[in-house]
Amino acid sequence: MRTLDIRKIGSVVRRLQIGSPVTVRDEVDARAGSVVAARVLNDKETYNTLEDAHGRTVRLNRDDLLVGALGVRSALHGYAGEVPASVAAGSRLALLNLGGVVGRCRSWHPSVGPPFEVEILGQVMLFPHFGHRAGVPADLSLRAFTAEGDRPEAPVIYIVGSSMDSGKTSFACALIRTLVAQGLRVSGVKTTGVSLLRDTLAMRDHGAGWICDFTDAGFASTRADTAVVAARRIFHELAHQAQDVVVVETGDGLLGEYGVREILDDPGLRSLGAATVFCAQDPVGAWGGVRLLAERWGIRVALVSGPVTDNEVGRAFIRTHLDCPAVNAFEESARVLAIVRASFPFLFDRNPGVGGGRHG
Repeated sequence: MRTLDIRKIGSVVRRLQIGSPVTVRDEVDARAGSVVAARVLNDKETYNTLEDAHGRTVRLNRDDLLVGALGVRSALHGYAGEVPASVAAGSRLALLNLGGVVGRCRSWHPSVGPPFEVEILGQVMLFPHFGHRAGVPADLSLRAFTAEGDRPEAPVIYIVGSSMDSGKTSFACALIRTLVAQGLRVSGVKTTGVSLLRDTLAMRDHGAGWICDFTDAGFASTRADTAVVAARRIFHELAHQAQDVVVVETGDGLLGEYGVREILDDPGLRSLGAATVFCAQDPVGAWGGVRLLAERWGIRVALVSGPVTDNEVGRAFIRTHLDCPAVNAFEESARVLAIVRASFPFLFDRNPGVGGGRHG
């Protein structure tokens, strides 16, 4: 084992509270969640930053050392990659996202260009027992949520989208701000996607009292075989929070590879949804998503948002062809509140004091 001075710590490993100096070993457990140290091998002009453990964005340059975690990504407008069968000191992999997820890249979108290539320096070691020199290989499962079973009593609003960048986080933040202004205590969470603090921090900035995502449940990213476990762990934690409503963003799209469909396929998780919002880029995406939710899962969308609602053309299409309210996250707050009140009456019926300045 050896000790390295590493100052750039990806947000994917935030729960482990890793600081410099970092101890690493040459052997690496080649599985999603293993925490690794790496050296950046090239410079990039685009998509060239790292979100650190505090949510701050820092520039990456060739020869920088960083700490991240092995994982997979399947982004339509970003990188796609996986964890190779074997990894060790000297392996060359790629930085797959801004949060520090590392893997073998197999495809990228032209807008982000080829990824940062990184040389693996080894697996990070933790020393959890004070006074003991025997370390344990760092993994995201350490200090993660592990319990399942409890369910929150507060109503859950699911926000689902047609794809990444379909307006889900923007609407989640607008909704949270609107509800908090009415005196409601709101929790904001993200159940699927690839690890990044940015979205849940935005929820906190708009008033969410408690935030978390699947990385808090031990996953660098979610897939069909992990999304349900991650969601159950998150909802178990939510059951022990003081809140009036839970806003849940499902990262990526309904037909993406991060496990949104599997969450909706699960009767217990699906039944938690008191309402569902659908976000889309265009009328075709809105039409297909609303119909798919209704036909496959019996879910009637409460309202539609996203870029499709940026002007009256899209909003008129939604009202006329989908028989559904349309609201844009950037509309004036009074209009958002009016549509939210009409779409989610259960929030205000169960909290009769809301709207009169109550704060709990």
